[in-house]
Amino acid sequence: MAVSSCSFPPRVFNAYSSFECRSDPDFSGTPTGEKPRIGSNRRIGDSYDSKTSFLSSDGSITVHAGERLGRGIVTDAITTPVVNTSAYFFKKTQELIDFKEKRHTSFEYGRYGNPTTVVAEEKISALEGAESTLIMASGMSASTVMLMALVPAGGHIVTTTDCYRKTRIFIETILPKMGISATVIDPADVDGLESALNKNKVSLFFTESPTNPFLRCVDIEKVSKLCHSKGTLVCIDGTFATPLNQKALALGADLVLHSATKFIGGHNDVLAGCISGSEKLVTEIRSWHHILGGTLNPNAAYLIIRGMKTLHLRVQQQNSTALRMAEVLEAHSRVDGDLETTSKFVDALKIPYIAPSFGGCESIVDQPAIMSYWDLSQAERSKYGILDNLIRFSFGVEDFEDLKADILQALETIA
Repeated sequence: MAVSSCSFPPRVFNAYSSFECRSDPDFSGTPTGEKPRIGSNRRIGDSYDSKTSFLSSDGSITVHAGERLGRGIVTDAITTPVVNTSAYFFKKTQELIDFKEKRHTSFEYGRYGNPTTVVAEEKISALEGAESTLIMASGMSASTVMLMALVPAGGHIVTTTDCYRKTRIFIETILPKMGISATVIDPADVDGLESALNKNKVSLFFTESPTNPFLRCVDIEKVSKLCHSKGTLVCIDGTFATPLNQKALALGADLVLHSATKFIGGHNDVLAGCISGSEKLVTEIRSWHHILGGTLNPNAAYLIIRGMKTLHLRVQQQNSTALRMAEVLEAHSRVDGDLETTSKFVDALKIPYIAPSFGGCESIVDQPAIMSYWDLSQAERSKYGILDNLIRFSFGVEDFEDLKADILQALETIA
């Protein structure tokens, strides 16, 4: 198992994170060496994406997909240009009519598409093995638009206890205003999922995998088969995994969602979200997105494109660092700690920033009890499993020995 960040309390040091569906942490291609599939018969490089058929590994896809051939921008520049415009013109009325009737390829209005943004979408689609991708202004935009687009008024969803807090708030407070109810289960409770599917007409099963902040992994293949037998869609938030460590669509999910702010962007300098899947489902979501907004700025899209070119290099380094660090911490003497002791450890660290994100080049650390749940009492936090001594540590691309020395010296301050 390979990891790229770890959540742990100083007492126990459980260190698991963006996991990898293969045995070798030093990977360069897709799991088992095969091109990722959609369903059982479509792969990257097949008919829907012949432009990337010569790219045999995730590393090559992150660099070239969406850009090397067929880019819809008239330029010989190696890097994709940033097209800053809010609208697009048509030479004659007939050209506009041809565009409306799909005989002329172009764009109409900035909220409906942009040449730079399309390149980012095609790059993510190629990496996920998806027919289509929609990129938006944030991960929360991707989550909320997806839920509103796919769950009818009066509908029912199933989600899990481990969940990004703002997503949980949306499900608990906003969806009920549309008559949408939810069953919440433990990520490992497949029997609970089956019970919910039998008792309700469930439109969607939505979960993170790995989950935030405990990094528990859902059996995507198993739950997808179960949900599909009942006519229920499956959407996986794979932000912690990245498209390199987990191919949710190949495992049977209908949609995969990411906060591209994190590993995909990878430089702590851009907010973005994306959702990938079949053309049919993404088109439904895109229609709602055109109404609701949350459009990604083309400059931000360029930063995503730029960031993805080193995604495979960064994640390989982060996986290796976190796995090695987990092994170090497992052998370390256990340390009991309360909120104050845990804060002392965090404050003693010299390399990581104390911040509410992860997946970038810089290491980041936070106490979820303070960073994300400080407005709740200790008892209320405990209901969500947020203990006072829980730490989320996201390793960047710094040298392993430097990070190791920093963590060990910080532990000495509370030993």
